[in-house]
Amino acid sequence: MRQALTSIRDRMDGVGVLLSGLCAVHCILGLMLVGILGVGGQFLLAPEIHRFGLALAVVIGFVSIGLGVLRHGRLEPLVLGVVGLSFMAAGLVVEHGLPEAIVTILGVALVALAHIRNLHKSV
Repeated sequence: MRQALTSIRDRMDGVGVLLSGLCAVHCILGLMLVGILGVGGQFLLAPEIHRFGLALAVVIGFVSIGLGVLRHGRLEPLVLGVVGLSFMAAGLVVEHGLPEAIVTILGVALVALAHIRNLHKSV
């Protein structure tokens, strides 16, 4: 049973890293497409996408990083994750465009690092 829970948590950490990367790509490509070509702004920069992404990040982070901290007792991944999620949340309230992309990319980078550290701590 414990092995199955560890496997699920490890997979969730992997999904968290993948989604963090996809979020960063979305931010960069969204800015490029909207800024250079002037297309897709109403979809690519829509606040609903960011709210959904933040909600998904909170759920995956809570489950995988939280379970990891309970298992290995190290708070570093949790702190990194919370700070990263805070930056992601700040992306919902700052001006659209470059400021939003900067805080969101910083946030997803920290969340990805938290998942990676969580995976390394549990070995």
